[in-house]
Amino acid sequence: MKILSVSDYVVPALNDRFEAGLFSDVDLIVSCGDLPPEYLTSLKGRLGVPLFYVKGNHDIRYDFSPPAGCMNLDSRIVRLGGLNFLGLEGSHWYNGGPYQYTESQMRRRIRRLRFNLWLHGGIDVVIAHAPPRHIHDAEDPCHIGFESFRWVIDRYRPRYFIHGHIHVNFSDAAQRISVAHQTEVVNTYGYYLFEIDSQKNRR
Repeated sequence: MKILSVSDYVVPALNDRFEAGLFSDVDLIVSCGDLPPEYLTSLKGRLGVPLFYVKGNHDIRYDFSPPAGCMNLDSRIVRLGGLNFLGLEGSHWYNGGPYQYTESQMRRRIRRLRFNLWLHGGIDVVIAHAPPRHIHDAEDPCHIGFESFRWVIDRYRPRYFIHGHIHVNFSDAAQRISVAHQTEVVNTYGYYLFEIDSQKNRR
């Protein structure tokens, strides 16, 4: 399965300078937040494939104008193409705005998913807005990562943990990626294309 992940920045090649040839074989789009809902609606229409999203800490318009035809993956486990996807919205709490969570709040949200995770036999791809703690995060209150996301990686060993929220311009795609256990943690700021073998056994 070929996946296009996006977050935080409207990329011209995916918008007003859309380059169809670069993305013609994409099977799924995932959004890690802080993008205009119209952008996701447009991507969904242009590529004609499913689009899963989670909300970032700036996505207040989604409540009254959600992206059309797209699925809010927050706190859900969805199976597609033989793979299990989990969504976790929001950032660390910093000023009391929407889609902000303290560490204990996020831990409780994840705890409520444990039975469903067991029923599904684990997860292959986590779609989140914020990064795990000490992987790609920063030390200011807004951009600190979640310790509970590290627990998800340690316990369930997803193949990918895709996040946004941390704005970095990468000169090489490899700079986006860190490995925790055998999980590739990817900062998808802008966009990132990757492929995952749905026939490979989940770790």
